[in-house]
Amino acid sequence: MVALVMVLGLHSFSNFSYAEEHVTGEPATAQASTAEEPKKFDVKEVIFGHVKDAHDWHLFSIGETHVTIPLPVIIYNPTRGTSVFSSSAFHHGHESHDGYRLINGDYVKEKGLDPAKFPDQKVIAVDANDNPTGVEIYDLSMTKNITSMLIAAILLVVLMLNVAKAYKIRGAKKAPKGFQGLVEPVIIFMRDEVVKPNIPGKHAARYTPFILTIFFFILINNLLGLLPGSANVTGNLAVTSALAIISFIATMLSTNKHFWGHIFNPPVPLGVKFILAPVELIGVFTKPVSLMIRLFANILAGHIIILSIISLVFIFGSLNKVAGYGFLPVTVLFNIVMMMLELLVAFIQAFIFANLTAVFIGQAMEGGHDHDHEHEKAHH
Repeated sequence: MVALVMVLGLHSFSNFSYAEEHVTGEPATAQASTAEEPKKFDVKEVIFGHVKDAHDWHLFSIGETHVTIPLPVIIYNPTRGTSVFSSSAFHHGHESHDGYRLINGDYVKEKGLDPAKFPDQKVIAVDANDNPTGVEIYDLSMTKNITSMLIAAILLVVLMLNVAKAYKIRGAKKAPKGFQGLVEPVIIFMRDEVVKPNIPGKHAARYTPFILTIFFFILINNLLGLLPGSANVTGNLAVTSALAIISFIATMLSTNKHFWGHIFNPPVPLGVKFILAPVELIGVFTKPVSLMIRLFANILAGHIIILSIISLVFIFGSLNKVAGYGFLPVTVLFNIVMMMLELLVAFIQAFIFANLTAVFIGQAMEGGHDHDHEHEKAHH
């Protein structure tokens, strides 16, 4: 419990440092040389700068020291081929490299570009004068979110292999120990309370590994997102949409003629069929959309609330410096409470996504199962 509070407090301090960086702008040495006033606190920049994806991994800031891990930038240009270099070559978006530029707000204002067409953290092709060329390129870079997902996938494989290895060594009849004892009740619960009640008959055993993989992958990403300097993976719409597409494909592969017959020829009067059939068909596609939005919105909302609470320190500080420092302990306390709530949400959202995926798969094959069950009863 003490370790948990320390981690939560460290996360609050990390977010506080991140926000402070956006108030002071560039390091003090750079400010002295340009004789410019410090940047005004921009709540929107702080919050969205923290939750969005990036081409480098900002860990934390202490004073003028900013600890950032550069990530590989991989660009495919149809006219020039593939270019691979470190994101540090962009110098936080202030320079171009090898004919490419990482867009930031200052560049968009300087060139008078449309922010909707040139979003922050997008890589574009530029000419010798650092102007956009309009050439379409494909960004295959190892961004912060992709790197975090790879770490989560490696952790998932390593942890599950260790559990499987423990079963081989101790045997299935011996009581589990250590991490195996922690994971086994979760696996049994997901199998007996999620998969079997929703996916009929012999199909439950076949889909159990898939549902468990979805659950643990989302859970690990949710928990990693609570660590200081972490990535906002499951709070990213592109990530949750990819997970929803995987769930949708698994559901579609589980369908049968009874499912599609119910969609296009529902058991209602003829006049109602023309109204209900389109509604049923739309429902097939809205189910994965609901999965995508639910996970994305809940995780993103938690991060935004935490950053908003931190921003209050600087809002009060802009009015009165004493008030800003006086509100700091309240901010840390509120963050600890919010982080504990986010810890609960991390488990709940992983469970809901996996549970609804099992429900949708079961519904896709339910008609065929009922038909087979009736045929088996008639045979006996």
